[in-house]
Amino acid sequence: MYFQYTTKETDYLSQKDKRLGEAIQKIGPIHREVDTDLFSAVVHQIIGQQISIKAQATIWQRMRETLGTVDAEHILAAGVPQLQKLGMTFRKAEYITDFAQKVQSGKFDLEGIWQKPDEEAIRELSSLKGIGVWTAEMILLFCMQRPDVFSYDDLAIQRGLRMLYHHRKIDRKLFAKYRRRFSPYCSVASLYLWAIAGGAIPEMHDYAPKKK
Repeated sequence: MYFQYTTKETDYLSQKDKRLGEAIQKIGPIHREVDTDLFSAVVHQIIGQQISIKAQATIWQRMRETLGTVDAEHILAAGVPQLQKLGMTFRKAEYITDFAQKVQSGKFDLEGIWQKPDEEAIRELSSLKGIGVWTAEMILLFCMQRPDVFSYDDLAIQRGLRMLYHHRKIDRKLFAKYRRRFSPYCSVASLYLWAIAGGAIPEMHDYAPKKK
């Protein structure tokens, strides 16, 4: 399943920002996979921190094959040592079992979080061990499919903004200006800025000063 959006969002963004509109036209539709199961999305994000996408996929595949179902019951039955054998660090295995315990005991309400506004959902998710604000924002986008996610802590989004608008640096004030411009469809803007940062438009380059 991919992040769902239509021409309503891209038409709005194109109307609000001519330069972004031209980029959207050049790049075309973007298909980014989502995981709509909040439990597995959190676990997936913890696994993937500070490792390559390939390594994350390998560990995730091993976890699914070993546990059968990635849920609180199966994680707690496996325990930290078994999770470590899948290739993750002791700390990540601890974070994942702590999350599973909170879900099983009801301390963390998986269903209730879907009803929370963005800021509250980010606050609750980032209170979990191993989940920071950026990770919580990615869960809102790639699991909950919230339409207005724009992460200042995402270096690729900052790079995309520099490339598209020829900025040397993106500070919080400038970032907030773009957030206001793209809202309420910041998530779709994020998809296109990620694509730009990844080289989707070859003639664009990063205007950040070269490090000496």
